[in-house]
Amino acid sequence: MNLNLIKLQIVELLDKHKKITPVADALGLKQPTVTYHLKNLEEQLGEKLFEPRMDKMILTESGRAFLHYAVKINSLAAEAQRVVKEFGNAGRGTLKIGASYVPATYLLPGILGEFSERHPRTTISLTVKLSLVIKEMLLNHEIDIGILSTERFEQPGLLSTSLCEDELVLVFSPEHPLASRSVLQPAEIASASFILHDMESSTRQLTNKWFQQGGFTPRASLLLDSLEGIKQSLLGGKHVSFISRMAVEDEVSRGKLIMRSIPNYPFQRHIFCSYHRERFFSPLMGLFMDLLRSREQG
Repeated sequence: MNLNLIKLQIVELLDKHKKITPVADALGLKQPTVTYHLKNLEEQLGEKLFEPRMDKMILTESGRAFLHYAVKINSLAAEAQRVVKEFGNAGRGTLKIGASYVPATYLLPGILGEFSERHPRTTISLTVKLSLVIKEMLLNHEIDIGILSTERFEQPGLLSTSLCEDELVLVFSPEHPLASRSVLQPAEIASASFILHDMESSTRQLTNKWFQQGGFTPRASLLLDSLEGIKQSLLGGKHVSFISRMAVEDEVSRGKLIMRSIPNYPFQRHIFCSYHRERFFSPLMGLFMDLLRSREQG
């Protein structure tokens, strides 16, 4: 079977664009050439991968199964090309980093800036997603390094190192009634009007665990998936929330918000640096991870 990369790229791009023309443009091919490669692949497999619906090309069940492997192979091929180029171009290359929201916003900006200054011929791309999505991107070879805030985890296929603790704290405005209390009891906190994070975020999952442990039900007045939106909403003095300590240190230092330790909170969340165990540990990865560790240890 002649299963070349062009055919695999056509499958991935056609699923994305649903039409032949943009696929041909993306690959620098003529439309009949794209059609020929697709038909040839389907003949070799003995299965239809796409079917026309209205003016779009839609994956069949067989096509969806094939796409799963096409995406992985395309990602591995792109990764291999990037890594090999690093050896022929000392100090040059592309590093793809994925990060969850807290480290992407409050940890990485300074580190990325310093790395760019040290290695000006290097291109760094940063993708910001939920920790769960970052893990999937690592497993699919879509990124080189993942920096994610989560509880300790065992993920087959990934190697992970804890960089630092990412403590959750109770946060509210100086105008909130809890601000006058020197000692807070779990029941008092649970009865407050909460702003809750997105359901799939690690912060929300830990918040839910705390409520379940105490036998409480949260009074959720607002559900927001923006950390900055949550902080702005807290300024009004009517709500409280559990937030990463490093995400509110600036507002607390300026007296705009108050943070308190969460009572009866046995859980721990860390910021991890992760990469695929089968990913070749390239020079660029080594340089970046050395800087990351030195900054956190310092």
